[in-house]
Amino acid sequence: MNASVRLSMSSLRAHKRRFAGTFLAVFLGVAFLAGTLVMGDTLRANFDTMFGDATSGTDAVVRSADAITTPGESQGVRQPVSTALVKAVEQVPGVAVAAPSIQGAGQLVGANGEAIGGKGPPTLAGNWITDPELNPYRLAEGRTPARSGEVVVNRGAADKGHLKIGDTTTLRTPDPVKVTIVGLATFGGEDGMAQVTFTGMTQADAEKYLTAKPGEAATIQVRAGPGVSQQALVDRLTPVLPKGVEAITGQKSAQENTDMVSSQFLTVFTTFLLVFSGIALLVATFSIHNTFAIVIAQRTRENALLRALGASRRQVTAATVTEASGVAVTASAAGLAGGIGIAAGLKALFPAIGFPFPEGDLVIRTLSMVLPLAVGIIVCLGSALMPAVRAGRTAPLAALRETAVDQSGASRVRAVTGMALAAFATGATLTGVLISPSLLLAGLGAVLALVAFVVLGPVASSTAVRVLGSPLGRLRGVTGGLARRNALRSPRRTAATASALMIGVAVVSLFTVFGASLKATMDQTVSRSFAGDVAVSTPSFGAGGSGLSPRLAGAVGRLPEVDTAVGLGRGVAEVDGKGRALTVTDPIALARTFDLGTVHGSLTTLGTDGIAITKAEADRQHLTTGSKAQLAFTDGKKQTFTVRAVYGESELAGDYVITRSAWAPHRTQDADTLVAVSFKKGVSTAEGKAAVEQVATHYGNPQVQTRHEYAQSSAGGIDMMLTLVYALLALAVLIALLGIANTLTLAIHERTRELGLLRAVGQTRSQLRAMVRWESVLVAAFGTLGGLALGAFLGWVLVKASDGASDSAFAFALPPVQLVVVALVGVAAGALAGLRPARRAARLDVLRAIATE
Repeated sequence: MNASVRLSMSSLRAHKRRFAGTFLAVFLGVAFLAGTLVMGDTLRANFDTMFGDATSGTDAVVRSADAITTPGESQGVRQPVSTALVKAVEQVPGVAVAAPSIQGAGQLVGANGEAIGGKGPPTLAGNWITDPELNPYRLAEGRTPARSGEVVVNRGAADKGHLKIGDTTTLRTPDPVKVTIVGLATFGGEDGMAQVTFTGMTQADAEKYLTAKPGEAATIQVRAGPGVSQQALVDRLTPVLPKGVEAITGQKSAQENTDMVSSQFLTVFTTFLLVFSGIALLVATFSIHNTFAIVIAQRTRENALLRALGASRRQVTAATVTEASGVAVTASAAGLAGGIGIAAGLKALFPAIGFPFPEGDLVIRTLSMVLPLAVGIIVCLGSALMPAVRAGRTAPLAALRETAVDQSGASRVRAVTGMALAAFATGATLTGVLISPSLLLAGLGAVLALVAFVVLGPVASSTAVRVLGSPLGRLRGVTGGLARRNALRSPRRTAATASALMIGVAVVSLFTVFGASLKATMDQTVSRSFAGDVAVSTPSFGAGGSGLSPRLAGAVGRLPEVDTAVGLGRGVAEVDGKGRALTVTDPIALARTFDLGTVHGSLTTLGTDGIAITKAEADRQHLTTGSKAQLAFTDGKKQTFTVRAVYGESELAGDYVITRSAWAPHRTQDADTLVAVSFKKGVSTAEGKAAVEQVATHYGNPQVQTRHEYAQSSAGGIDMMLTLVYALLALAVLIALLGIANTLTLAIHERTRELGLLRAVGQTRSQLRAMVRWESVLVAAFGTLGGLALGAFLGWVLVKASDGASDSAFAFALPPVQLVVVALVGVAAGALAGLRPARRAARLDVLRAIATE
């Protein structure tokens, strides 16, 4: 074994350049994985510290015991508590101070007239708690609000909106309220909690604009007296609280806030990055395997001589594995350092692009270091295992052969196996998405399709390269013909080299197709469901934004140009014990502005005790017209509703519809999410839109859009997602390019004598460079073409699987322009990967190259 180690180390020292590409592939994959884990640990710890610092003075929180959580939401809606409880709480022994905390949605308008925030994180408003220990916000400049209309805002929101103390602006609650900024605040020592905005008002203003009626608060914050622990305080509070109200420790409340950020953002964020780390490592696996396969093929004579001199198969295999271990350990260790650098860079980058994270040092946990190191070593050794076994099987007589280039590829067994896998993958996929909808079966088919592509790669590479390279002979003459023949030499090598790029391109194509399909689905949904002429909405998604004033629809409806204007509000309730979102609206106007499909029953008779539901939801709940359904609201009240209508479509109207009069007794902060407007006959879209815009300026100036514009803006987040996806996938494509470059470099070493002979018979340096570059382009074109085909197929599978798993109908769309751009980038990347190997080939000394063994 010692001899094997010495042999491996001497080989690594003698041929460092051979493993440069492998080293970089492992390094980048491990660095990205380690950076993601360190970033996640750091953000969780920093948010935990920030919430802990901000709420350090709160020892107990009194709140409603029950929450109603609708599907797709992690945080439920709680019933308000009475502010009258404050006096009862203050009488409890051990309580120093108690104060109501009123919270709701409130979006500030900046100096330029644009709303601040609303791109996901919440835009909050509430009462300014006068006790500095109980208030999570700390006054940094100015003073606290003393009169109606005065507010304190977090400094981050003020900076983003170019607002300062003394400025007057608008706060959407959602009704527009004129406010004057009298103070700036920080949260946990930061200018704000990431991109969350906060506006602190007087208690009277908060009750007026953020609650359904005075005397209600979201929670009551409690501070303990000296010597009273948080748990002891909770134990003393619990007996005096009415039924349905609970007390929790301040520490638990802070942990819930951290968990909320973790579940809503950090988990999704880190999972997203980890998926791309996995893709990068998968691409690296192909590059690493290909490098070792080529090196072993080139060292056939060397390994055969070792066998002839007495080395056993085990020793030759061990020597190769040891060589791979050396690369794996050094590259993975370097990747850990690189990962820490990536995490530090990301932490500095996000505030620069407008997404500030809490300040704090990097948190490096043991698992975040051990896991990437182990993954890097396992990936490298696993990729090198088969070539190492192949090296151990080298026969001693192979030392007598002239060359030992890997010529394997399109065997009959491989072709039959690949076709069988492809057939099975197609059958499983079609069954999972068309016949018997199953995400598991569709996913299995997609994975098998990827395996089939890899297995069939060497079989398809010969035909594909011949077809793709056929124009080269005519366009580039002998140089192009030689490039084509070089790419055809080893089908397995060409396929393995292209496979890494194929996977990268396939994932890019997958997301491109899925993004285009989501846009087409949104456009289809609006076109099919929305029969109005314009839509009024706020440009927000996630928890951000404050919605639209419920009075806006009425004001727009009174315009002479308007036939119907209907606002869609949102409520929540438990329907037979399950949390459900309710659409609060005028059902008669809804039916005139939206296509609800076939309606059974009557939408005109809902009243205060009727409800309309979709057919899909009716089937799930085993309800029909005339059935009774019990709804439990956030105010603790329960009411039995009669199903008076069952309708077919639900994309924009939602699954449950009740009237505003039915919702009014249970509402909290009232807001609409959309106002749909239909014009009278003879009114042009431009004329009607201008009239609606004039009215909208008095209600916070929300966006007024045509049906097409509304569909486009609704899908606006998709482009942002795709931009991030492309940026992350650039790492996988970079690793694939390193694999192509490394393969070409090793091939040049292998063909040194041949290249010298070509130069000796008259080939110029520029022709030699062109030959190597075109070979690289052919390999990249093969990988790109396969990636586009695989990505389009997987995109179709994902769209159809989503369609089967959802009530909404998904539309499949192939974006030709974007896919052509992906194809051109893939081919251009191949040309780029061939630059360095081409330059190296052109620098070969002719006489030395000819003399090479």
